[in-house]
Amino acid sequence: MKQSVPAYIGLGSNLGDRERILREAFHTLDETPGIRVLRASSLYETEPVDFEDQPWFLNAIVEVETDLLPHSLLEQLQKIEAQFGRERSVAKGPRTLDLDLLLYADCVIEDERLALPHPRWRQRRFILQPLSELRPDFRDPVTKQSLDEIMASCRDLKKIIKHPSRSPWFFLPASQRLVPMDRS
Repeated sequence: MKQSVPAYIGLGSNLGDRERILREAFHTLDETPGIRVLRASSLYETEPVDFEDQPWFLNAIVEVETDLLPHSLLEQLQKIEAQFGRERSVAKGPRTLDLDLLLYADCVIEDERLALPHPRWRQRRFILQPLSELRPDFRDPVTKQSLDEIMASCRDLKKIIKHPSRSPWFFLPASQRLVPMDRS
């Protein structure tokens, strides 16, 4: 029997019905073999970073339990992005769905396909703020800093606004769910 570990995945969208896309991505993640979604942060409206000439993003973080190894989990995330029409034509450009593997237990990896923890997670308030909802006691596996210390040193001045969802954002009855696009 494989052992499950916690992982944190960033969700983002700035094209189409962003909230609905993130809800569907939440359900798709939870229905993916080897992944079980435990909980999700609030939704946040966030100003684009790096490539600024694009619509604002809707972002959240989900905590999952997985028995997939890090590279296999990354592959599953990329498959889900493709199902939702993710195209990588412009680096850091607009996207229907972005799934970033931010943290995988206390794993530290850096190879040609994957860097864990995510290389820019410490510099992004749209990651730090929702992560603090889920894991206020978190310590960076590399620097051993607390999340409060990392947030205090973060220089990201981009706007991030808690989204006023009317109900838990991840709940959507099956009858109202979108069917992900099949790009095979």
